[in-house]
Amino acid sequence: MLSILIPTYNYNVYPLVKSLHSQAIEANIIFEILSNDDGSKSALNLENQKINDLEHCSFFEHKNNVGLSNNRNDLVKKSKYENLLFIDGDSVVIKPTFLSDYLKSVSEDFDVVYGGRVHPDSVENDRKLRWKYGKFREDRTVEQRNKSIYKSVLFNNTLIKLHTFKKIGFEKSLIKYGHEDTLFAYQLSNIKAKVKHIDNPILHGDVDLNIVYIEKTKKALNNLNYIYKSKLIAPDFITFLSIFLKLKQFGVNYPLAFTYRLSKSFFAANLKSKHPSLIVFDLFRLTYFCHINIKE
Repeated sequence: MLSILIPTYNYNVYPLVKSLHSQAIEANIIFEILSNDDGSKSALNLENQKINDLEHCSFFEHKNNVGLSNNRNDLVKKSKYENLLFIDGDSVVIKPTFLSDYLKSVSEDFDVVYGGRVHPDSVENDRKLRWKYGKFREDRTVEQRNKSIYKSVLFNNTLIKLHTFKKIGFEKSLIKYGHEDTLFAYQLSNIKAKVKHIDNPILHGDVDLNIVYIEKTKKALNNLNYIYKSKLIAPDFITFLSIFLKLKQFGVNYPLAFTYRLSKSFFAANLKSKHPSLIVFDLFRLTYFCHINIKE
């Protein structure tokens, strides 16, 4: 028995639901597919309403934006089964055996099974920043993920037992975008959940425009700053925070914050270009985090 849960925002998830529905029917399993739009009020939801015509499938719309964490929590409340498979709305199923490969793990003694994510081989120039970061920083083999089983869990394409989810849940205070998965992975480590990594990836289908990803990165860093200052996470769980704290210890955070204010135009020019540098992106992230940390 499987509940497939798809949080979305301003996106047509009908093709994704239809492909998952076909695989579930073929696998002859008891299932449901639930998708929640997070208050986008998008015209695309007219297309998403077609989900309700598929057997065992439902589409819902929040009246107001509640954030990804609460959207996921709400999907769990609406679900009926013990096995929860979370998939983000902008995903593309690339394996005909995708669901059946997950079903092999359902009866095994694991709390969480993560299948991984991959990015397309190429994208347009105005999407190169998100693509590069995903391709060279986030896309990892099973062997690479197993070196750090908790930190490697991204909560897209993740199977989790309901009783395990109920021990944690997504942090309700996180309304804005960013690091929901990081905090959940940390909480999994705290309860010593049994995590299994498998080679069963989905494709990141909607790679953000450079300009959009830059703004999303700022939002995510603001959320990380909130998580850090609220003491919701041990800083050494996140390499980025560990580096920041070492720099702060020696007072280097102040000149780095000034560097952000001085270099904003340079960062924007490089990161919006058709050849964005991940080194520049790292420097942008670090200096921006120093800037907002001091500012607050």
